[in-house]
Amino acid sequence: MRRKAGLVLLALAVFFAALSPLLRWYAFPRLAKIPANQYQDMVLEAKDATLLDYGTMEARKVSKVTIVQTLKGNVEASEKIEKTAGKDVVVWDGLSYVVGPDGKMVSKIPERYIFDAHSQEPVHATGEMVDGDPVKRQGIEFKWPFLTEKRDYEYFDAQARITAPIHYKGTQNFRGVEVYYFEQTIPWTKVRFPRTMPVEGITPESVAKTGTTRWYTTVRKFWVEPLTGAPVYGEEIHKEELRGGTLLGDRAKVTAFAGHVKMREDYIVSTVDLVKSNRTLVLLLTSYLPWGFLALGLLLLALSLYLEARSRRPGDPEPTKDTEPEPVSA
Repeated sequence: MRRKAGLVLLALAVFFAALSPLLRWYAFPRLAKIPANQYQDMVLEAKDATLLDYGTMEARKVSKVTIVQTLKGNVEASEKIEKTAGKDVVVWDGLSYVVGPDGKMVSKIPERYIFDAHSQEPVHATGEMVDGDPVKRQGIEFKWPFLTEKRDYEYFDAQARITAPIHYKGTQNFRGVEVYYFEQTIPWTKVRFPRTMPVEGITPESVAKTGTTRWYTTVRKFWVEPLTGAPVYGEEIHKEELRGGTLLGDRAKVTAFAGHVKMREDYIVSTVDLVKSNRTLVLLLTSYLPWGFLALGLLLLALSLYLEARSRRPGDPEPTKDTEPEPVSA
């Protein structure tokens, strides 16, 4: 019985020892993915900002500018693209909606971001756009890959429609979570006017006829939880200017917007809580279960060897042998 039990334990030990690397290196890359139907929103604020009054074409100080960002998973579009892409695809329909202190719209810019659900690499397909303009993204946007590394990444800037490095600047602790800090600087770049302008009757085409151009620069900062690749906090030091043209009169430039944009406190709290819970799920697949199965396999192996040794212990009576009867001699 000991030998049979030892063989069973040995088989289980081999099973769990083999399951450990399979779970980490085979199952995790296939199981860890962004759900196609995910919805999230974020509110950011720039307090004591500078904002252009399009009525007077003068820049003025305002108490606050609010940016509402939403990302909504488009399941129907993702399923359609998956048929030709041959991989799990996520389609995010995003909107960045900016309002002034009076609650009036300053700008709204829609996006469609299509990416690999596992690696977060862009997937190029019909419909990929920023503010109605077709784009072909290179690099990540909004989210880093699972198991983010301590290195620079390529990050897509939707305003400038360009990809530039976002640099790893070090490891920090943000509200009890270990995070990687990344920073990207976009130098002054000529960008397009939004298709939806804040003043009725003014269009990008009508502004273009005046010779006035729009310029933009930003310092983008993200604090990213490395296991999930999810930013727990973000900031931008954002500046926009209108330059030249008859719209500005004799002036060379005027500030359209300038402010230090930060996540609102209630959204920081909810984001940190969400990332912490998702982090536990990733740890389960990358650390807790693989190491636990390996330890269990070693324990079962040791127990199997112990039972085998007990079954062959010295001093145990040898099993009796059946012998033929001795012939009787006359």
